[in-house]
Amino acid sequence: MDYNKIRKFCRVFRIALGLALIIAGLITGIVWFYLGLIPLIAGLTNFCPLCIISKKCDLPQDSESK
Repeated sequence: MDYNKIRKFCRVFRIALGLALIIAGLITGIVWFYLGLIPLIAGLTNFCPLCIISKKCDLPQDSESK
């Protein structure tokens, strides 16, 4: 099982969410918004630690690939 795969939509969503949170932190000055680095890094590196724990982000396995 390859845990480094994230669905294409999830990856784009994580990057957008991370950037939005960081920008909100810069505008408002609230430091908690800088936690947007977590989804941003997860989207950029294509690795999600929560996918390892929940095992719900795995892509379906092709029956033809061996």
